[in-house]
Amino acid sequence: MMTMMVKDPGTRIDFEFDWTAAYSDGAAIVASDWSVIPAEAGGVSVAGAAHGLLQTTVTLTGGVAGRLYRVTNRVTLSDGQIDERSVSMRVEER
Repeated sequence: MMTMMVKDPGTRIDFEFDWTAAYSDGAAIVASDWSVIPAEAGGVSVAGAAHGLLQTTVTLTGGVAGRLYRVTNRVTLSDGQIDERSVSMRVEER
């Protein structure tokens, strides 16, 4: 089941994935990419991103009220594994 979050179109928020439970055997994140679907003018967009050994963070801005977006994080691990997680984000005036 995909997590659902709500975001106001005027906010700038940080969102984090903690990968510790999935990769506690010594693997570390070496690359992290974020994407938002749909990509549209005024839609939710990635304003910044960072990662540590087992956590990834993204800063999200914008969004069209009433729209639903899928935010996906794709990571590459030190042992060569590639994995991804997604969250659904509904934009609402709050």
